[in-house]
Amino acid sequence: MSDLTEAQPTQSTLSQAQPPASQMSVAELAKHLSEQSSRLARQEVELAKAELAVKGKRAGIGAAMFGSAGVAGLYALGALTAAAILGLAEAVSAWLAALIVSAVLATLAGILMLKGKRNVKQAAPLVPEQATESVKEDVRWAKSRAQSARR
Repeated sequence: MSDLTEAQPTQSTLSQAQPPASQMSVAELAKHLSEQSSRLARQEVELAKAELAVKGKRAGIGAAMFGSAGVAGLYALGALTAAAILGLAEAVSAWLAALIVSAVLATLAGILMLKGKRNVKQAAPLVPEQATESVKEDVRWAKSRAQSARR
């Protein structure tokens, strides 16, 4: 998550070594606003990219765990089938061993499924929430600056 905080714009990056606004001409103010807006937009895009990369990775890991759970479930079904066949064919300990293996594989499938579900749930929704909040904060800041400049 430290990658996301590095991409966030700060007030100090937006006002780098400029004379006070009261000493600037309208043209200088417009140029300054344009530069700051461009820089801010680039930083917000970088933040959104970083946030989506983190969420995409979580979703991918969760999907892989779901796939692994499916494979383990198929093996458990195969082992359970073998246990039933061996159990019916001859009432000896071979079927018990197959039943134990199928129980272990079924448990593994259940654990992987639950972990995969949790990872997919953590990644949703695939919306850059921090970037959205940062843009809203920037708009609020710009509005307050504009209102204080009118006074």
